Amino acid sequence: MKYKTNTIQYIKRQFAFLLCVIVLAISSGGMSLVTKKFELYLKKEPLPLKKTFELLDENGLSPYVVISKEKIKNKEILKELGTKDYIQWIIEDSEEQTNSPVHTFLLFLTYYQLPDRVPHVPEECYMGGGFQKTKSDNVIFDIGNSDIKTKVPGKYLLFEKKSFTIWRGIKKFPVLYFFKVNGLYANSRGEARSALNRNIFGKHSYFCKIEIIFNQKINTPNKEEAVKACQKILNVVLPLLEKEHWPEWEEN
Repeated sequence: MKYKTNTIQYIKRQFAFLLCVIVLAISSGGMSLVTKKFELYLKKEPLPLKKTFELLDENGLSPYVVISKEKIKNKEILKELGTKDYIQWIIEDSEEQTNSPVHTFLLFLTYYQLPDRVPHVPEECYMGGGFQKTKSDNVIFDIGNSDIKTKVPGKYLLFEKKSFTIWRGIKKFPVLYFFKVNGLYANSRGEARSALNRNIFGKHSYFCKIEIIFNQKINTPNKEEAVKACQKILNVVLPLLEKEHWPEWEEN
């Protein structure tokens, strides 16, 4: 009886050992395949714009007129920006009075075709330049016609300098911005990063920051004026970006 019991225990041990070997072998092979897949997808491939921002159709911006195209000449600043896909255009609204605080503004677009981070939000950039953020609110832009509207989440910020600055003589100004990330809109760096992180199985990822700065006039628009003016230009610019510039996006 004792011999029989030992034999059964031995068989059980051998079976358990064999089962472990099989499981380990399967697990090892499976993990190898998963690792391969992750290596393939985590090493994103560049996703360029369909058309560079510099070719944005100025004639299609009516009633807006581009009066200046600013370039970043400082190599260190350009390096910190992290992309060469950008434009800084000073634009006038021909339907506004010249003394209106929203008559002239800066349109700043930056695109990242191979993103590994989300740099340079206005909260940091302008505060680094000596301005203080005195207001911060979430806003919604209604984009589209009465039949089809898209709700675009954005951020409204107001910056102020306590002491007078010779920088265009401006003491305070509003900035409105948001991101387009992998086909979706986001109103903060955190939301943009979340959208990028959700795409771990995709071969590509991109994001674009759309920023409108009302710093071209001495008089400062209030929040309502700035949001209204921003929504107006976005209803002109976003369709152009969607149709002609941003890459086609398909869920992976």
